[in-house]
Amino acid sequence: MDFNSTVLVTGGSGFIGSHLVCSLVTRHPDWRIINLDILDYCCSPRSLESVEDRANYTFIRGDVCNSQLVNHIFNTENIDVIFHLAAKTHVETSFEAPASFQRVNIEGTKVLLAAAHQAPHQSQRFVYVSTDEVYGEGLDQVFDESSPVRPSNPYSTTKAAAEYLVRSYWDKYKFPIIITRSNNIYGPRQYTEKVIPKFLTLLQMNKKCTIQGTLPKSRHFLFVDDAINALRLVLEKGIVGEIYNVGTSCEILIMQLAKELVKMVKNVPDSEVNDWLEFVPDRPCVDLRYPISCEKLQQLGWRADVSWTEGIRQTVKWYQDNADFWSDQEPIRSKLEKVTNK
Repeated sequence: MDFNSTVLVTGGSGFIGSHLVCSLVTRHPDWRIINLDILDYCCSPRSLESVEDRANYTFIRGDVCNSQLVNHIFNTENIDVIFHLAAKTHVETSFEAPASFQRVNIEGTKVLLAAAHQAPHQSQRFVYVSTDEVYGEGLDQVFDESSPVRPSNPYSTTKAAAEYLVRSYWDKYKFPIIITRSNNIYGPRQYTEKVIPKFLTLLQMNKKCTIQGTLPKSRHFLFVDDAINALRLVLEKGIVGEIYNVGTSCEILIMQLAKELVKMVKNVPDSEVNDWLEFVPDRPCVDLRYPISCEKLQQLGWRADVSWTEGIRQTVKWYQDNADFWSDQEPIRSKLEKVTNK
């Protein structure tokens, strides 16, 4: 079968990547979607069961840092679009193993850019999926795309460094890149090290939600469907060389989040909610909040359509209906007394 376009998604078996792959495969039967993923601990082949037998879907298990493999893909496939999502993203782990974050997030991006730029078939778009954390902490300031980059942890530092690499290909070669920086994305199939699925998994195990530190940390939560719509929109209408914030006005205190989930999962009266909360030591260099403006993306026609009430309802229901989805990932379950706010 001849396809009108070939799209490479790196990290397509991860949380955001699998939702993106499923959306592209389903909406565009005339596009060939190639998923390059190493299947790290936070990925599950089950995330792509709905599309794995589709004629326009191809899975390649491999490391984005493997230049021989990546070059082979670009030399043998006419890649038109790249969505680069493959990355290590767990902030707390980045303090413990920064070298692995540098390798995947920086070196992997370098390998991918070089292969795409040198390929005999020139790509039309290279969309790099970054994070609001590159801005650093914002207390009274709301960050737009022109705000300075001031990352404060090993994870966000590697994402910022990768952004500079991506930008350099635009500045030097006019290679058609677009960068997105999003708030916290949540929804079904997210791995249990992130704060919402972690709290839900703890509660399902009849354990308390563990909250790091006592400072009033909050995060802006964006439902995964809205994030995928943003990525599809920047591919269609985004201007090459530009950065787009993907944000939401839904800011939730981590304490409030825990209490809300306790009520939803345990169905206890207000007087018993605090019985399901436990404070643990904070991680180093924690940022209190990341407020961003996404007016630039909204001018392209994007809006966050899924309300917090509806998004968290869908998410809680999915974890209740799929309690064994991550059961083969036993190591993380022994670490669930820790919490991350990212």
